[in-house]
Amino acid sequence: MSLAAIDARVQQLQTMVATMTGAPASTAAQPSATFAGALASAQGATQTLPSTPTTGTDSSAFGAEIDAAAATNGIDPALLKGLVSQESGFDPSARSGAGALGLTQLMPGTAASLGVSNPLDPAQSLQGGAKYLRQQLDRFGGDERLALAAYNAGPGAVARYGGVPPYSETQNYVNSVMAKAAAYRGGTA
Repeated sequence: MSLAAIDARVQQLQTMVATMTGAPASTAAQPSATFAGALASAQGATQTLPSTPTTGTDSSAFGAEIDAAAATNGIDPALLKGLVSQESGFDPSARSGAGALGLTQLMPGTAASLGVSNPLDPAQSLQGGAKYLRQQLDRFGGDERLALAAYNAGPGAVARYGGVPPYSETQNYVNSVMAKAAAYRGGTA
């Protein structure tokens, strides 16, 4: 069975689930929505699919997807895993008070500029976050600390201060992601 056939069948099933639950069909028919997410939504927030990672406790929950996004964008998978751990705790439905969404906590405008139509879709979020991190690495000469600072505070702030901005949140963020990445590289996380 081809991927196109599988995707078409998943979309059919999403439409069926939406029809049965009264959800708008346009939401269910979006190709970027995951079937597991649609099914979980249809079943209600109190019931969780056992095979669907929903908490930030499992660092390997999206290992294959993280590795794929890192490889596609030419970045260290341990660095991306550290970023995801810090940003969302591996919770694909994470939402910040500022409006950032998904595993890599992309703001809607940033997500759209990266070609991410659904930041709550784990594969899209990881690809978009990895692409954005790659852009920051390129912008700041491959310096992981500066790229992470730009991911957190924006590239303008990093350029303005000529390094990691003097914001405690950003400094803590950079240090935390770097420590997590080192732990993932060493196999201790």
